[in-house]
Amino acid sequence: MTDLERLWDDYPTGPTPTREILAAAAGRPRHPRRRRPLRRALVTAGALTALVGAFVAGTLGQDGGGGGGGGDRTSTPRYAAFQADLKPAASCADLRQVYVDRGLDLVGPYGWNGGFEQAYARDDRAPLADELMDSVSGLATASKSLARSQRQVNSETGTNVQEAGVDEPDTVKTDGSLLAVVRDDRLTTYDVTGAATRRLGSLVLPRVANAEILLDSATGTIIAVGSDASARSERTRVLTVSLAEPAEPAVTDQVVYDAPLLSARQHGSTVRLVLASGLPDLDFVSPGPARSAKRALAHNRKAVEESTIEDWLPTIAVDGDDPEQLLDCADVAVPSDDLALGTTSVAGFDAGSPGKVSAIGLAGRTDISYESADHLYLAASGGWGGVLRENDLIDCVRRCPVWSGPGGTSYLFDFTLDGTRATHVASGEVEGSVRDRWSLDEADDVLRVAVGPTAETGNFNSVVTFERRGKELVERGRLDRLGPGEDLQSVRWFDGLAILVTFRQVDPLYAVDLTDTAHPRLLSKLKIPGFSSYLHPLGPARMVGIGEGPDGKGGWGAQIGLFDVRDPTAVKRRDVLHYASGMEALAGTDPRAFTWLPDQRTFLTVVQKWGSRRVGYLSVIRLEGGTMHEQRFKAEYGDDVDHLRAVPLPDGRVVVVTGEDARFFAL
Repeated sequence: MTDLERLWDDYPTGPTPTREILAAAAGRPRHPRRRRPLRRALVTAGALTALVGAFVAGTLGQDGGGGGGGGDRTSTPRYAAFQADLKPAASCADLRQVYVDRGLDLVGPYGWNGGFEQAYARDDRAPLADELMDSVSGLATASKSLARSQRQVNSETGTNVQEAGVDEPDTVKTDGSLLAVVRDDRLTTYDVTGAATRRLGSLVLPRVANAEILLDSATGTIIAVGSDASARSERTRVLTVSLAEPAEPAVTDQVVYDAPLLSARQHGSTVRLVLASGLPDLDFVSPGPARSAKRALAHNRKAVEESTIEDWLPTIAVDGDDPEQLLDCADVAVPSDDLALGTTSVAGFDAGSPGKVSAIGLAGRTDISYESADHLYLAASGGWGGVLRENDLIDCVRRCPVWSGPGGTSYLFDFTLDGTRATHVASGEVEGSVRDRWSLDEADDVLRVAVGPTAETGNFNSVVTFERRGKELVERGRLDRLGPGEDLQSVRWFDGLAILVTFRQVDPLYAVDLTDTAHPRLLSKLKIPGFSSYLHPLGPARMVGIGEGPDGKGGWGAQIGLFDVRDPTAVKRRDVLHYASGMEALAGTDPRAFTWLPDQRTFLTVVQKWGSRRVGYLSVIRLEGGTMHEQRFKAEYGDDVDHLRAVPLPDGRVVVVTGEDARFFAL
């Protein structure tokens, strides 16, 4: 029995006994070929890894364009989706030739890239940086007018998100009265209006794996997104679940995309998916006793030459119907040759009509997706160009840089959002490597980007700002030489301030003034042992950093620091909690494992310890003055640790969700 279970067993149905508890605790059948996973090749000599590129071109078809196949399923009027430099393909034949020509450069006797490949897909749920959700106070004397940032807050459904008004999938959602929890493929609903939670009903979600959910409170609809458990290839399954009868949730729609999911976001009742397809799984052979390398190469090149447009473009299947092409050829744009070969699709739909999709695409692969309230940015990150030193393999145990070839430029694509539609309005590029979505931020129509080192920069990190000039994203300002020789661990943005953390042996925390976006400038640098991989403001004066560091006994474990940020020109660490060697704070890779309760001046975060058995703890930390006071509760074991969440309700109460239950937690 865990500590939480012991507390819950004694939990009454009357008023919350806060003091007592704390004291006690002191499918694609038409085209059966499969696409290969997202991969970026290690190419020989001077060749850079994948090459295609064409960006989301398109217009929605007159019969329902943007949904490939048209018909009544996607009866949306045509609109000009590409209003900048990206141009749609002239025909399916031209688009197919783009794929074939670039595919021939990548095929070898063993298949794609000669058989030597390196995984490159980025996990949207493993953010580099950390949530800075509220705001930091004004800069001291030199910068007194820093605007407060209200963009990084909990969503209305209880999830710690990157942008206010842009919800993200999670395993738990609430509207304040109803709580929905997904564990593996089972959705369970709870009534959270009473003194104790009450389980209402459950539903097995058909043929979906690793599901996460979105909640449209206006229509009482759950949108479950996960991988397609019925297919051998990487597909995305989207299920719509009606909560009209919360005790009897019912699946109303099922949509399958023949492509892996890069990101899913929700704006009101609009859901937007970004899908990234890798190289098609063609009929390749390999050299062997009866087949020379020359013959194998000839066979494989012929397979590429004879590939069809259906091999390259993803499909969509609605409610068990035969799959149709998701993208009309006129909805796929073809940019430069510098992107990895593949297809990026942007598909938007209303939560109540998941089969009516507005979709446009790029004949190239991007690996990062970031959404603000009214813009979508896609990025293809440049290769890491630093030189590994002798101790690098020790220093970067958690996050080693990935060598992806000599390219040192990242490519950026900007889309405006209007309901389910996305319209491309500008493109740009930046010297350096963009690590993930947390490295991007938009404020006052200015895009701010944190980049790491590549062959096009020096061995340092940078902050770069961009503005739209006509059809281009043009560099407005740049601050270089942050953390020379160090890895970028986390970054968080305010309206007029950026906080970056780099790491090699110590944790330099940089405060960058962005009040003048044309001239970013360094305000202060703080060096402490270890590093912070998650940052979260605790009001105008304090910020917490969660990461790793020395445990004071010769080991290395989780570490939580409390920072004074009233004067960003002189940031100070006021207190630090050290965890035992081998313990890890999950917020470093998943911000949803962190909950800040400002009214109670308390935050809750999940930590785990690996050993003979994986153990998860709920760490409850109260702030008193400049110090932190922790109480720790053993909460879960094994894989169920991943389900552990602390969910704030509008009335101030907190529900703790474990792998088996959901109950109120007394603070």
